Amino acid sequence: MRTLFASRPRQGLFFASAAALRTVALLAGAGLLAACTPPAPPPEPVRAVKLLTVGAEPLLAAQEYAGEVRARVESRLGFRVGGKIVQRPAALGERVQAGQLLAQLDPQDYQLAAAAARAQVSAAQTQHDLAAAEFKRFAALKEQNFISGAELERREASLKAARATLEQARAQASAQGNQAGYTRLVADGAGVVTGIDAEPGQVVASGAPVVRIALDGPRDVVFAVPEDKVARLKEGQAVAVRSWAGGEPLQGRVREVAASADPVTRTFTVKVGIDAASAPPLGSTAYVAPEALGHAGVAALKLPTTALRQEGQATAVWVYEADKGTVRSQPVQVATADGNEAVIVGGLAPGMQVVSTGVHVLTPGQKVAVYQQKSAPAQVGKTPSATKTVANGAAAAAVPTASNAQ
Repeated sequence: MRTLFASRPRQGLFFASAAALRTVALLAGAGLLAACTPPAPPPEPVRAVKLLTVGAEPLLAAQEYAGEVRARVESRLGFRVGGKIVQRPAALGERVQAGQLLAQLDPQDYQLAAAAARAQVSAAQTQHDLAAAEFKRFAALKEQNFISGAELERREASLKAARATLEQARAQASAQGNQAGYTRLVADGAGVVTGIDAEPGQVVASGAPVVRIALDGPRDVVFAVPEDKVARLKEGQAVAVRSWAGGEPLQGRVREVAASADPVTRTFTVKVGIDAASAPPLGSTAYVAPEALGHAGVAALKLPTTALRQEGQATAVWVYEADKGTVRSQPVQVATADGNEAVIVGGLAPGMQVVSTGVHVLTPGQKVAVYQQKSAPAQVGKTPSATKTVANGAAAAAVPTASNAQ
């Protein structure tokens, strides 16, 4: 009995210790769970944004194209006969006059052919004279009735054939003489040599270009425009022309618009006539601004490129909602560029406020604050006093140190 009663207090103590251990374990687990739970995220900061008010402004930029100054008439001269070039006096960039020798073929074969043609003329002339003498003699015999009329007609026919042969020989001799003259290539008019396509010693065919000459006279500025602009260009329209090298601006007019596109560049060639007296040198670069393609002075909505962002396949901006203090995304349509600004043709209306910078860090519905430019106070008048205050403070701090040193 003693043993039984003595063991009961120990069993109660065991149960109390187990309950305490369970409590400690629960408290420790709760602490671990609290430590593993991530803290709540901090509230998103309110960003300050710069705003601009959308309004219609006049366009400044104009459509300008680069062109080349050319002569209105530029001839590619070549020989009218084939042969070997023996000399070429003309040089690139040289001024030539009408009739001046540009190149020379070997004329020996053509001279021999001309001599042969002249010999044929002599032979035909002899045959003609003989036929004429016989006809005269037979005509006298016919008057005396020594021959028949048929015989006289045969002699007359022989005379006509001899005359025709003589005329044919003379024509051939003239043609051969011309062929010999065609071995000399001369300038058709005064101008400047702009190209050389053959050199001495080269054998060229009839009609092959040898020398290019830009004839004196009117000048054109030749440039190319894309096919979406060519329909707006008409003959006679005014065009502003300026030289790349500087100088006074020129005024020209559209003289010719190509009827078909270039097969390589798919652009249309346009020629603008300018005054030859004030035209830049041949081959120089000139910039042309057709009035028909310009929009200078036309009012349009413009935004800086920093206000635009890409949203999928569309272009968008952030519009500020003043009543909520938030921003919302607004798709826009961009037509073209005007300098460093984009011309907007859809999506915005005058009076809207648009975020101009930092558009890539915003989200729809985000609260923002309007950035206010802070003006720095003038410090010019306070600088001497501040310097004096610092100096006095340093001197005051140095006095106790000196007394302590003593």
